Amino acid sequence: MLNRVVITGIGIYSCIGKNLDETTQSLYHGRSGIILDPERKSYGYRSGLTGFVESPNLKGVLDRRSRIILSEPGEFAYMSTVEALRIAGIDQDFIDRNNVGILFGNDSSAKAVIFANDIIREKKETVMVGSGSVFQSMNSTVTMNLSTIFKLKGINLTVSAACASGSHSLGLGHMFIKHGYQDCIICGGAQEINLYSMGNFDALGAFSIRENAPHKASRPFDRDRDGLVPSGGAATVILESLEHALRRGATILGEVMGYGFSSNGAHISNPTIEGPQKALEMALEQSGIGLKEIDYINAHATSTPVGDASEAKAIFNIFGGQGPYVSSTKSMTGHECWMAGASEVVYSMLMMGHGFIAPNINFENPDEDSSRLNIVAETKETNINCFLSNSFGFGGTNASLVIKKWDHK
Repeated sequence: MLNRVVITGIGIYSCIGKNLDETTQSLYHGRSGIILDPERKSYGYRSGLTGFVESPNLKGVLDRRSRIILSEPGEFAYMSTVEALRIAGIDQDFIDRNNVGILFGNDSSAKAVIFANDIIREKKETVMVGSGSVFQSMNSTVTMNLSTIFKLKGINLTVSAACASGSHSLGLGHMFIKHGYQDCIICGGAQEINLYSMGNFDALGAFSIRENAPHKASRPFDRDRDGLVPSGGAATVILESLEHALRRGATILGEVMGYGFSSNGAHISNPTIEGPQKALEMALEQSGIGLKEIDYINAHATSTPVGDASEAKAIFNIFGGQGPYVSSTKSMTGHECWMAGASEVVYSMLMMGHGFIAPNINFENPDEDSSRLNIVAETKETNINCFLSNSFGFGGTNASLVIKKWDHK
């Protein structure tokens, strides 16, 4: 018998809020977290735009050894996970007595790799790098550090799937719990924000150069969009089996109803319509939710001309002209890359919990494709009972999640 999978905790550390309360206010008021970083311009970036995420001060919070081996995405993920565990009512004593796992999306740790090699080039020996560097530089840096800090004993796995990494981590967590392999998993996504992490993306010319008005640079679905804005931070979602959550008296926030995935099987960076549409259809079929029951879609839409258009076509092909409300929170946050699939579930959960839909800011002029969608350009106070969240990434990896508000009856 398959387990129902519920959400009992969420946490966020992002450019629009360092906690759930700050983030809720930013979402409601349509506040952008995007800045122009002069250091990027002097370094050689074509675009100096980025989401700004403050580095947390963990001195006095974690011991020195833990701080030394914790990477930047690991620091962000620690902050969001502490909040999510608190919301879930899970303390260290519970973790010590139970088989809690971790699945986190992460696809780079550039700063640690570059710093290590700079030292080697200068000193002409590797010993000067220090023993902590390796634990910062590996792609699994988030899960290896957090599993050690929180003394987790369950599944310990990093999901590396480009900009769908965070979404796939939740989807895989859902599958592990649904089929009885785990009762409780810390899921999420993390994205480094440092100067060194996005240079090769900037080289592709994919970033917006609307530097004179940073808060207006990210404009998903708008006809005049000119590229995405990189961003980062971390988001955490605690998943549990329904039986496990009820047994420990947890407050249930929502239920994961469906997870869909696909690969485009085409160009490594150019999106398709068929791939995302397949993931959407799979998530909806798994969920058993009718099209009319989906109240809101948090779109992947990153503010690129081709990507937004292909997603808009896929949504329209499924829902038609009378579909659900749609917005992209990336209009405020920029593209949070490896964390985006997880953070956008957190953002949508906050909207669902507080009865509003965050605006797709900077949506001023629809194009042929976006004009056919029900895009929310200003904050809308309305009930969200069920939402769908999309995430798509380089290599043609696609993921969609259907999440429903918990019915306490």
